[in-house]
Amino acid sequence: MDINKTLAKEFGLRQEQVDNTVELIDDGKTIPFIARYRKELTGSLDDQILRELNDRLTYLRNLEKRKEEITASISEQEKMTPEIEAAISAAATLVEVEDIYRPFKPKRKTRASVARERGLEPLAQLIMEQNNSVSPEKEAEAFVNPDKEVPDVQAAVQGAMDIIAEDISDDADIRKKLRALAAEKGEMSSKAVDPEAESVYTNYYEYLEPVSKIANHRVLALDRGEKEGFLKVSVNLDETGATDIILRKYIRNNNACGELVRAAAEDSYKRLIFPSVEREIRSEMTAKAAEESIKVFASNLRQLLLQPPLKNSVILGLDPGYRTGCKAAVIDATGKVLDTAIIYCTPGPKTNIEASKRTIKALIQKHGVTTISIGNGTASRETEAFTAELLKEIPQKLSYMVVSEAGASVYSASKLAAEEFPDYDVSLRSAVSIARRLQDPLAELVKIEPKAIGVGQYQHDMPQARMNDALSGVVEDCVNSVGVDLNTASHSLLSYIAGINSAVAKNIVAYREENGCFTDRKELLKVPKLGKKAFEQCAGFLRVRDGKNPLDNTAVHPESYKAASSLLSECGFTLADISGGGAQGIKEKADALGIENISKTLEIGVPTLTDIIGELKKPGRDLRDELPPPLLRSGDVMEIKDLKPGMELVGTVRNIIDFGIFVDIGVHEDGLVHISQITSRFIKHPLEAVKVGEIVKVRVLDVDVKRSRISLTMRLNDEEEKKQHPRPRKKREDRKPKGFDPAKINNSAFRIKGK
Repeated sequence: MDINKTLAKEFGLRQEQVDNTVELIDDGKTIPFIARYRKELTGSLDDQILRELNDRLTYLRNLEKRKEEITASISEQEKMTPEIEAAISAAATLVEVEDIYRPFKPKRKTRASVARERGLEPLAQLIMEQNNSVSPEKEAEAFVNPDKEVPDVQAAVQGAMDIIAEDISDDADIRKKLRALAAEKGEMSSKAVDPEAESVYTNYYEYLEPVSKIANHRVLALDRGEKEGFLKVSVNLDETGATDIILRKYIRNNNACGELVRAAAEDSYKRLIFPSVEREIRSEMTAKAAEESIKVFASNLRQLLLQPPLKNSVILGLDPGYRTGCKAAVIDATGKVLDTAIIYCTPGPKTNIEASKRTIKALIQKHGVTTISIGNGTASRETEAFTAELLKEIPQKLSYMVVSEAGASVYSASKLAAEEFPDYDVSLRSAVSIARRLQDPLAELVKIEPKAIGVGQYQHDMPQARMNDALSGVVEDCVNSVGVDLNTASHSLLSYIAGINSAVAKNIVAYREENGCFTDRKELLKVPKLGKKAFEQCAGFLRVRDGKNPLDNTAVHPESYKAASSLLSECGFTLADISGGGAQGIKEKADALGIENISKTLEIGVPTLTDIIGELKKPGRDLRDELPPPLLRSGDVMEIKDLKPGMELVGTVRNIIDFGIFVDIGVHEDGLVHISQITSRFIKHPLEAVKVGEIVKVRVLDVDVKRSRISLTMRLNDEEEKKQHPRPRKKREDRKPKGFDPAKINNSAFRIKGK
C-alpha cells in the first residue's frame, strides 16, 4: 500500500501536500509548528486537519506492520497461497486482517482442536464434499477408536461437525458479510436486570432501536447502564437471514452430508460466529461513540480555553462554603496574589453577614478591586446573593461572574499548587484559581488535567489514553495559537509550547528566576537542555515584551526576521514603528506594491508573508481579544423558583453535548436547551450552531423546581434567531479539505494504535 497516496485520496488533498506533511512529521516537527510556520509545504492545513492526518498515518502504518507480521507467520507455517496474499494486501482495516489470520492463529483448546487431535479432520473433509455416494455414518466407522476417545460413530460424526463449524467460523468473507448485515439490519436492545429498581436508566428498561440509527450518546448510556448492573444489553439479528448467508456458500447438495453441514453451519453461527460478531459490533459502536464524544469534548475544551481574558482587572475570587466559610483571594492584573481572607456569609455555625461585608469592602477599597469571581460549587447561590447585596451598598461600580469550579479542587490539592502557594492551605489556593479563571482562563486551566474540566459527556467512560491524547492536543493547539509571555508564564503553560517538555519548561523558569527576565528569544539557547531543534519549534510561540527586538513580541519566527525587516523597509517602516504600536497601514502599502511581487523579492511564500504583515500590524495581539467579553452580572440574584415560563433571559453556554446545550442564566442550575430548540433549521449536532462560552438569549419553557430542571428555548422569533444564528460561514478552524469526510474512511476507530 502506498500510504501517502491513500491519505491524499481519503483527505481530498494534493499528493504534494501529504508528502510534505508526512516528511515534516517524520522529521520530528510538532503539529503547531507545522500548522503555523510551514504553510507553503502543507498548503495551509490547520492544526485539526494535521492531527487527523497524523492519526490516520499512524493507523495505516500499524496496519502495514501487522500485515507484514501475519504474512510472515502464515509463510512460516507453509500455508501461504497467492489468494491469501492478495486478500491480506487488499485488507483495509485491522479487523479484516485479523479475520484472514484467524484460521492460522494459534488457538486455545477448542472442541474442534480436540477433534483434530483425535484424527477426525479427514472425516470432516469427506462430509464437506457432500458427495451423493458418501454415507457419513458408514465413513465414520473407520474413525471409531476408543483409545482416542472416539467410542462410536455418533462421537466421530459430532467431532467432524465441530471441525466444520470452526472452519466456517474462521471464514473471513462470511464474517465480513455478517458484520455488514448486523450493522445494517441489526437491532440493539436492553432490558432491566431488576424492573423494580430505581435508576437513571428507566428509559432503557424496555428498549429497542436499529443499530444503524442509534445515537452515540445512547450507546454510551446503554454501556454505562450495563456496566453499573442495571441493564442487560444485546444486539439482535434475524437468525434465518444470517444463516442463509452461510448456507448459500457451504451447502452444495441436499443429501445426508449436506444435512450435517447445515447443522454444523447453524451451530457455528449460534455458538461461534454471532457471539463474536455481536462483541465486535458493540465494540465498534462504543469506539465510534467514544470518538465522537471525545471530539465534542475537545471542541468544548477548545472554546473554553479560548475564552477572552479579563485584562487590566484586579479580581476578587470567592470560593463558597458553609461550615468552613467562604475563602477570598485578591489578585492583581498579572495574577499575583495581593491578599486573602475567610468570611462567613453563608448559613453555618459562624455566620456573620455584617462582618463579612466589612471584610470584603475593605479588600475592595484597599486593592481597587474591579471584578468579583465566584465559584459555582456548594453555597455559590448564597455567596452570589451576598455579593449582589454588597454591590448595592458601595459607591464603586463593580460586577461579578459565576465561574465553573470544575477541577479547582484537583488543582488546589496538587503538587503544582503546593509549589505555587506553599504558604496557603488548599481552600485559599482554590480561591486564587477561581479568580485567575476569570482573568485568564487559558493560563489557569492548563494547570488542570483536561478531563477534570467538565465540558463533555461520559468522559470517565472514554478510552483514557485516546482522550488524554486528544485533549492534550487541544490544549497544545490553544496555547500555541495564543502564544505566551516568556517572562511570566508558569512552567505548566510553557510545557504545552511546541518543542518544550515539562523538564525544559522547569529549566526555563529556573533560568528566569536566576538570571532575571529574558531580553530576547535567542537567550533561550542558554537554557539547559533547550537545543537548536527545540528552539526552532518553540521560539515563534514565546513572546518577549519590551525586549531588545520588537519582533520578539510577535508571532514572527526568528527564521523570518530578515524577511520581516526587509518588508518594513519596502513599505517605509522601521523596527521602531513596531514598538510604537504597530506598523499601521502596512497591509495597504504591501497590497499596493503587490503581495506576489514582495513574496518573490523576499523569497518567502505568500502565506508566510501574509502572516508577517498581520503580526507587524498588531504586535503582541491576542486572538482572544476579538471575541465577545464574558457576561458579567451586577443585578438581583434569581433562584429557580423565580423562573416562569415565557421569561426571556441572557445566558452563557456552559456545556455542549450530543442532544443539547446547558446555559447559565444566573440561577444555581444551568438550563437545558434541547437540540430541537436551538434553531429552527435542521442541525445534526449543537456544535453546528453554538459554542461553549457564547452568550445567547433564551426563553423559559418549563421549570421543575422539585427536580431542579429548567427547560429553555433559543427559538425566540424569526428576527431574533437570524441575529443569534446567521447562516454559518465556515471559519478557518472548521474548514476541511475538499472531499474530506472521516466518516467514509473504511474503519470507524482509525486512531487505534498497535495490534
